[in-house]
Amino acid sequence: MNKTDLMASRPDKLKNIDLLFRNWSLGYQCTQQFTQMRYIADLIIKISIEQITDSGLKNLMCSISPVTLSIKNYVVTEMTTNMSGYRATDDYLQRVREFYANRLFVVPSQRVEAWSFPTSVTTTGIRTSQNIPLSHVVDLCLLFHKDARATTCYENPCYHNMQVTTCGRNFPDMSMNTLDQQFFQMQLNASNLYLLFEATDEFEDALTTSRNTASRRLNPRTDLTSFMITLQCERNSNGALTYDELDTNNQNVSVELRGAPIYQGDTDCYYNGDLMGKRPLPPILCTIHDTFWLFGPVNVGSCVYDFNNTFDDVISKIE
Repeated sequence: MNKTDLMASRPDKLKNIDLLFRNWSLGYQCTQQFTQMRYIADLIIKISIEQITDSGLKNLMCSISPVTLSIKNYVVTEMTTNMSGYRATDDYLQRVREFYANRLFVVPSQRVEAWSFPTSVTTTGIRTSQNIPLSHVVDLCLLFHKDARATTCYENPCYHNMQVTTCGRNFPDMSMNTLDQQFFQMQLNASNLYLLFEATDEFEDALTTSRNTASRRLNPRTDLTSFMITLQCERNSNGALTYDELDTNNQNVSVELRGAPIYQGDTDCYYNGDLMGKRPLPPILCTIHDTFWLFGPVNVGSCVYDFNNTFDDVISKIE
């Protein structure tokens, strides 16, 4: 029926059309949502209507065919970030160049190391540890695979009582619920997205959108694969944050992760993430290390990469 026919329809005919839509029961639910390339996804190749009862109850039938997504060629036209509303103008960059043309200066940077935990999740949750060296670690980041086959998509596991313990300290001080307001605010603070800078809608959705309830799994209609947990390695001293870093002089130390699903059983969206029955890969721990680039005008420009010293040690070299 086209728009003209619909507008010319009598009230009783419009009523029948309305009942038709009200009586439809959706027989197919999207289960893959956003996914990665070379991953088997469901492609809807045909949609039909099937009458279920004589009273008029109908079912929307979808014919599904599995397909593997791949890319032969691509052009990057746009980049996204978890931060919005910020940029440096050309004039600003030029003034920075002129200011440091004859001065020694330091550019703080960070090095990221990824470690996979040895064991994965169970029906009751996760408790696993990894022995690794820590050197000037300022943040700990946790990544949870969307499912067993998606190695670059990470989503909210919907866990509570989650905490990381290392060097005799708990991160954070109180265990986390990855869906409550306190956790959301903590992640904005850890990413410096709570004052001057603003988080993107995609990042906020990944942090706040539930993927299940006690009775059913949910299929969100937005991309939730930007999820990560950032834990700052800091101490709260008299209302001020002291960044003292985690450093074990390159000696191995145990880093333990523990947590439990908010909803156990069939609706556990992390343990039952893969419809083929495969269990998710072990979560990933990323350690964020402070490093520094020292630039100077000597000999037409010099550059030193320092990853062994603290910020105070590096600054003392140029004062």
